[in-house]
Amino acid sequence: MTPDVPAAADGPGGAPQWEQMLRAMLGPAADDAIREMREMGVDPAAMAAASGLPTDPVALQQALAQMQQLLASSGDETVNWQMAHDLARQQAAVGGDPALSPGRVKEVRDALSVAELWLDAATDLPPAVGTSHAWSRAEWVEATLPTWRTLTEPVASSLSAALADALGPAIGEIGDRFPGAPTAGGPGADPTQMLRGLGSAVFGLQVGQAAGTLAREVFGTTDIGLPLLERPVPALVAANVDAFAEGLDAPVEEVRLYLALREAAASRLFAHVPWLRAHLLDAVAEYARGIAIDVDHLEEAVSAIDPTDPAALQEALSGGVFAPQTTPAQQAALARLEHALALVEGWVDEVATTAAAPHLPHAPALREMVRRRRAAGGPAEQTFASLVGLELRPRRLRDAATVWAHLTSTRDVSGRDAVWAHPDLVPTSEDLDDPAGYDARRAAEVDESADLDRALAQILDAAEGPGEDDGEDDGEKPA
Repeated sequence: MTPDVPAAADGPGGAPQWEQMLRAMLGPAADDAIREMREMGVDPAAMAAASGLPTDPVALQQALAQMQQLLASSGDETVNWQMAHDLARQQAAVGGDPALSPGRVKEVRDALSVAELWLDAATDLPPAVGTSHAWSRAEWVEATLPTWRTLTEPVASSLSAALADALGPAIGEIGDRFPGAPTAGGPGADPTQMLRGLGSAVFGLQVGQAAGTLAREVFGTTDIGLPLLERPVPALVAANVDAFAEGLDAPVEEVRLYLALREAAASRLFAHVPWLRAHLLDAVAEYARGIAIDVDHLEEAVSAIDPTDPAALQEALSGGVFAPQTTPAQQAALARLEHALALVEGWVDEVATTAAAPHLPHAPALREMVRRRRAAGGPAEQTFASLVGLELRPRRLRDAATVWAHLTSTRDVSGRDAVWAHPDLVPTSEDLDDPAGYDARRAAEVDESADLDRALAQILDAAEGPGEDDGEDDGEKPA
């Protein structure tokens, strides 16, 4: 006997709420499911009451709509980008995000203009082409979301496939037992289609949460180490700059100028070193494509999740679903990425501080604050790690800054910046270990290359043999 539990209040259509929920999930097959449950001695009303089903008809309708939205297919998208966009805007607005007044916009743009003037004495790379920006957090979201798409879609594909593998058999079993159930987007449809839609929605939630959180933390478009604009131009998020300055002894104007120098320097680098942006993003994509999903953990994480609670599902999928092991290809991609991040941030660190030194008394202290912020792995790194299982940490930032300082002293500014002309010229890990040996190693490489060219030429000459017009015939001597 099942306990005598009062039926949940009737929903808007007159049927009990538990029945409406079941019909929303199973469609016409709900009648067969209810009958079978009762034959097994299970009271659906008691189950509904025990599960905490909403008693308010309006709340029930909202739960049903939320579930249907979550399970709706997003077509061919691996990430529900509309959901990501909407949630990012909501998160960015937490705590307030008013539009910038003309006076605030002028403060930021003036700081960026001054930074460009100071940088002209510290680097040969010219300013990025385009107008600098003073942004609200919402404007940062709108401008950077296209790059988040590039960064996250490779791992989103892996996650969707793993979700289908983990839950597909269970959904398929429901479809077999109740052929009319729209468990996969419609009667007779492939169950994995619904799960891919689920993965798309969940990852949309993840990306939206991440982008919105970062919008409240970042200073500009480059301070997570990756260029977030396809066409780099300097931009600062005014509210975040001011919030950072509140905890420091330096005046807010000085903090703004120092951060403007860093943003403008990085924008120059990404704008005028054509191969650099693609090199960084390709390394992230290569790492992400090789990510393995811990299916056992995934099954455990989603087994107790209420499908009407997207936030709970999002939280379950954000913790520990990436398998801990990495492939050799991933390790190589990660090593390339960390090295490139260190070189970029080391160059920005050296150039911005050199440009600031004659003008900003607190430049050394601000330099150290920013270094520690990156070394500690702040919210930016943690957020990105939750998305692709990857830490964006320039582990050898200080060593890289030392190399760039050494090249400035031995080659001057022009010679230092010329190193960015080709990937083969930039400092290697060995150079970070021994900056003073950079020039000797490059000279040795040039000599080795010349020796190789000479040896190759000798081999080719020997292979060609005597020429056709050398005046000799087989078996005869020249007259």
